[in-house]
Amino acid sequence: QVHLVESGGGLVQAGGSLRLSCIASGRTISIYAMGWFRQAPGKEREIVTVISRSGSTTYYADSVKGRFTISRDNAKNTVYLQMNSLKPEDTAVYYCAASPSTSVVVLKTNEYNYWGQGTQVTVSS
Repeated sequence: QVHLVESGGGLVQAGGSLRLSCIASGRTISIYAMGWFRQAPGKEREIVTVISRSGSTTYYADSVKGRFTISRDNAKNTVYLQMNSLKPEDTAVYYCAASPSTSVVVLKTNEYNYWGQGTQVTVSS
């Protein structure tokens, strides 16, 4: 079983940047597709971005395209989310997750079996 821990969240002004990290232990992340999800107050959890096992394929929600970048370093067992040009609507708890699915890009929340505890990102206007 893989254990995931997110870090890097905080309070930032609109237009600013943050980098989130997801550090895994217990298993190598190379056997998992990885994703970042977020949940804003009163809303359901949604996909932000996902990355394939090799890192060769990525997916981004329309709301973050051009602003966010997902990357992975399998040797360090770490996944990153670089967030630029942050907007107040990006405010949410951000979660890292791992999926054992054989699909190259995993878009269904239910296919992610392992989740971190979440880290709060708050963007002020």
